[in-house]
Amino acid sequence: MKKLEGSDEADPEADASRAAKAVVAPLRKRRLSGELYVRDRRVEALIAELAALPRDELIGRAAITKRSDPGYVPSECLVHFIRASRHDNNEAWFERLYRILIERVLRSLPKSESSDGKTESLTRSVVRDKVFSRFVEMLSADRASYVDKLDYFEVRFDGAVASLRRDAQEQAWRDENRSQPLEYDEESGELSAEVETAAGADDPFDTSNVDDPFYRLRLDAAIDALPPEQIRIIHMLRQGFPIDSKEPDVMTIAKALGRSEKTIRTYRDKAFAALRVALADEEAR
Repeated sequence: MKKLEGSDEADPEADASRAAKAVVAPLRKRRLSGELYVRDRRVEALIAELAALPRDELIGRAAITKRSDPGYVPSECLVHFIRASRHDNNEAWFERLYRILIERVLRSLPKSESSDGKTESLTRSVVRDKVFSRFVEMLSADRASYVDKLDYFEVRFDGAVASLRRDAQEQAWRDENRSQPLEYDEESGELSAEVETAAGADDPFDTSNVDDPFYRLRLDAAIDALPPEQIRIIHMLRQGFPIDSKEPDVMTIAKALGRSEKTIRTYRDKAFAALRVALADEEAR
């Protein structure tokens, strides 16, 4: 039979798409224009293909982490199967898929530890926790009642995770701005003599102290109480960023924050003094 112009006849991709639409329930979330969210047709076709596999084989495919691997299962598909598992009341199946998907989410987020594993960024840690908690919260709620916000994860998973990450970063920024700055002389820009004297000469990041988990908790709390700009400088220092560099291609704290080297060093010294005072006060209690 001759194929008619504009017809999907003899088009394997169109056949697969039609088959997928026949077995995959449409999404419910609507765009501002009123249109329903729609999965990529290749994703829907793959969902139909994967649904016909034995579950152990599907889990094996889902465990593949390299996107270039022909057997790789897009995260959009995993989200679909996890949400669909609520209908068969199989918690073991849900847990196996859930663990794989959560690992993907965590791999997509910046690590809180520095590359050498010696320091940790508090802000990154907070962002990771917020993204993880929000995603888990939505998945859990969807087990009981349809959560249309998860529809975006079936349409564009990476973009949806990036959106959660931006929200978490904005929240972390707002939390930082609630900190009250340490008072100092506005004209000289120096801490008071009393504060400097009380601060002493101990380095708050001395390795022997940082190895103590209780000390780290007190130090982290003291850092959180610093003014926002000082917190950012401390975080970057702990991540190994130099204050300044003669090499033009090196990212420095001064470049990142748009401040002079002298200003960064002044803020660093204020932060160190404030931390020493806070830690000394805590020990005296």
